[in-house]
Amino acid sequence: MTARKYVRALTSDLPRKNCWTIAEHAGDATPGKMQHLLERAKWDTMAAMAAVRGLVCDRLDDGDAVAILDESGQEKKGTATVGVKRQYVGCAGRVSNAINIVYCSFATSAGHALVGARPYLPREWAGDPDRLQRARVPEEVVFATKPELGRQILADLHAEG
Repeated sequence: MTARKYVRALTSDLPRKNCWTIAEHAGDATPGKMQHLLERAKWDTMAAMAAVRGLVCDRLDDGDAVAILDESGQEKKGTATVGVKRQYVGCAGRVSNAINIVYCSFATSAGHALVGARPYLPREWAGDPDRLQRARVPEEVVFATKPELGRQILADLHAEG
């Protein structure tokens, strides 16, 4: 139920989306449930992405679908967000403290939707076991180039038909 409320708030026209505004939009008195969902709830991200891919591909595939890969950055404050470092961020047009994520959109004449994402873990993060442990990065997450992350997403799409 909380996940459904979270997604509804994300797709709403809220001018600012954070745990407080999302909780208020969902009718909750405090952001505790949303914070739990985002910080401590146990769920399988890859299984969730596979479910979204299945739904999107089933609804949108018209036989002429294309997969569009794009790397995008988000500016971040601080040093705790997984993968954050000073790097070029295209949307900001400058070097900034940021993370990068490789996204894949499934596009057809009927519409388009995100069907995959892989966060980029910089080499210096991957080589620092203490930092990885503090940030609770799963052991299976290792350094991969952005093109390799894109290939991983495409391999998932291909494997799922």
